[in-house]
Amino acid sequence: MRHFTSVYDLPNLNDAINQARQIKINPYGFQHVGKNKTMVLIFFNASLRTRLSTQKAAMNLGMNTMVLNVNQDGWRMESELGVIMDGDKPEHMREAIPVIGRFCDIIGVRAFAGFENKEDDYSEKILNQFIQYSGVPVVSMEAATRHPLQSFADHLTIEEYKTKPRPKVVLSWAPHPKALPQAVPNSFVEWMRQTDYELVVTHPQGYELDKQFMGDLQVEYNQDKAFEGADFIYAKNWSSYTQYGEILSKDMNWTVTADKMRLTNDAKFMHCLPVRRNMIVTDEVLDGPFSIVVDEAENRVYSAQTILKMILEG
Repeated sequence: MRHFTSVYDLPNLNDAINQARQIKINPYGFQHVGKNKTMVLIFFNASLRTRLSTQKAAMNLGMNTMVLNVNQDGWRMESELGVIMDGDKPEHMREAIPVIGRFCDIIGVRAFAGFENKEDDYSEKILNQFIQYSGVPVVSMEAATRHPLQSFADHLTIEEYKTKPRPKVVLSWAPHPKALPQAVPNSFVEWMRQTDYELVVTHPQGYELDKQFMGDLQVEYNQDKAFEGADFIYAKNWSSYTQYGEILSKDMNWTVTADKMRLTNDAKFMHCLPVRRNMIVTDEVLDGPFSIVVDEAENRVYSAQTILKMILEG
């Protein structure tokens, strides 16, 4: 495996899950793989779990790590080709990226959707420039359209907690005060469709995801019906894809509450974090015995470590 941007980059999903299980049991058992290797983590956007878990994963493999917060630690970067650079961006990515590539063995990139242009976002302009110009393997630490390290950790978490071979997994939209990208739900649906799980997606009208991720999966617009008999509830907000980047609803009836969770089969509650309490989910659910959000976050280390190990060994 050269780069990691989606589930489709994995040679074998089941093998990746098994490797992650082994790494979780013995996280320091593969330090020889990364000895004298360096990873640079590039952040165009804020991060907590992704930064710490990916840096920890690299360190567990014996790697050196360097972190660059673009526009804070370095020069502001221009990404458009053919522009006259007479503004506030003195550095172009066309030079910066290959220079960064000379300093490391793997680059991790985090660059969210900008919501200014759907075509630019969904073409993954920033991420693909790193792949094109860096000369080294590139790992997506969340891009405009996908968050594969999160989805890998989500899958690992479900595998650990499932009590039957084919659990019912529900992805539910929930209200949020800001317009959020579709990256996490896109990626979650993409990964879950590679499994044998019963996947249900529920959201209000107008929040349909891009067909490239949904495929032939049908939306259940009734949240209560979607929750019936569920084994896992994954709550997440996203803005509209069709009316790109817009907030069409802040309907608090979509908040995940204890009453809604009682419709499920004692479902485990999941969220990628950070989470808006009493908007996405109530305190009672988030602090309750069926919430596994912290375990889910811990698994971010092992999903990242598995990917880095596979790249280094490849």
